[in-house]
Amino acid sequence: MTPLPETALPGAEERDKPSAARMQSHCVPQPLALVIFGATGDLTRRMLLPAVYRLFRQDLLPECFALVGVARDRQTDEEFRAKALASMEEFGHAPEDEATWARFAERLRYVGGEFDDPATFRRLHDCMAEVDGERSTEGNRLYYLAIPPSLMPTVAEQLGRGGLVAPAGDARWTRIVVEKPFGRDLQSAREMNATLHKVFDESQIYRIDHYLGKETVQNLMVFRFANVIWEPVWNRTYVDHVQITVSETVGVERRAGYYETSGALRDMVQSHLLQLLTLVAMEPPAAYDADSIRNEKVKVLHSILPIRGPEQVARETVRGQYVHSVEGAKEMPGYRDEADVAPDSRTETFAALRLCVDNWRWAGVPFYLRTGKRLPAKVSEVVVRFRPAPHPILDVVQGDRPSPNALVLRVQPEEGISLFFEAKVPGLSGPLQPVSMDFDYARAFGTESPEAYERLLLDSMLGDATLFARKDEVEAAWALVTPILDAWAAAGEPEPYPAGTWGPEAADRLVEADGHEWHQP
Repeated sequence: MTPLPETALPGAEERDKPSAARMQSHCVPQPLALVIFGATGDLTRRMLLPAVYRLFRQDLLPECFALVGVARDRQTDEEFRAKALASMEEFGHAPEDEATWARFAERLRYVGGEFDDPATFRRLHDCMAEVDGERSTEGNRLYYLAIPPSLMPTVAEQLGRGGLVAPAGDARWTRIVVEKPFGRDLQSAREMNATLHKVFDESQIYRIDHYLGKETVQNLMVFRFANVIWEPVWNRTYVDHVQITVSETVGVERRAGYYETSGALRDMVQSHLLQLLTLVAMEPPAAYDADSIRNEKVKVLHSILPIRGPEQVARETVRGQYVHSVEGAKEMPGYRDEADVAPDSRTETFAALRLCVDNWRWAGVPFYLRTGKRLPAKVSEVVVRFRPAPHPILDVVQGDRPSPNALVLRVQPEEGISLFFEAKVPGLSGPLQPVSMDFDYARAFGTESPEAYERLLLDSMLGDATLFARKDEVEAAWALVTPILDAWAAAGEPEPYPAGTWGPEAADRLVEADGHEWHQP
């Protein structure tokens, strides 16, 4: 039988188009003004301005676009533009093309003033009216709060009082992007949500976690749901356990003021690591849209058995703090030796947890999470360790028991995926040896992945909330973390670990109790 030509199949014309071409009509946002509160801060200078400029350079921003910076400093538009260029050059993002930068710079405006002063927002209101007239931004607003959490309620309230927020469903749209940490515990997160909801509808609030903008994190869903080979084994029948590691080689650097009030559990586990866990453990969503995906993530968080009470917290969690160490000629200070850290600080710089997702798919499969500073390697990865072969036939024949298979999804620094399996070493009586099949994004596609903030900024401009946390998702994560924080606050000192090692010995005992060991990158 002669097969039908591909073009005769239903929808073939659409499938033949490259993905980028199919999506092109959705890639450029409507006219808008992006307003960044905290426009002179580190986040804006290091991440946001370069990301917006790269989007502009790639023609992913509308022609009718403006960026308005708001901060306490008083300066002119020209001074703001000059400082924006200087910060781009300082952090390695110097524009290659003067003409393109000039076209971008003319879209930059600045408003200075205190965030609790209504006069600041009257000046902002006047500036936005000018921007609408000059740049035809049509009254569409994206507010980005690159400011400390303590100032976010003030800014939200002032925006509402100043008539700078269009109601949800209006022809002119208004959205607000809120940086983490979103609260310090469950109660403060609820209070912040309530404050924002006085001014903004939930559909207008975009709670950002830059980890969700990383290419590998986004590809977790593609990897799982676009490849049929994984779904049959993605469950408790075949998966032995899952490890999620986010480690840093640096200490607190200049962030001790923030870190002393945060610690590893608040800073990393409540956001980054739990986000990764939900993407690994979630059920297939009904559709690839924001609500369907976030619904499944929330179900995972509600399925995690809570860790409560001093005894359970001591058994299922580990907290550590790095101390002074010397490795060869390299000397590393302890956390309490760092600038602006209290000499008796009990803030944890390392956290590890054993969690159980108690549902049909994952019952009995431990999820191990760990994160820390001053560890041997900077890496973010997910390791799915499969069960060993059910019958040791090779052990009988060759005296060599095969290692369980493992799937490693690398989020950073080199984004990619590795599958480890057993192979025989060449020779008449060669032993078994684990080998890997490796996929590297940069090598495979001949290009570097876009920065996380590029994707997330563009998505928020487009109104795509898929990669942003919803109210119930944030509160469900805090509901898991808050009892641990309370137990740690009432407990003794964090366990010390030498800077440059993989954390306290208790972290090894946590997984060894189940007959496992940490995967070392």
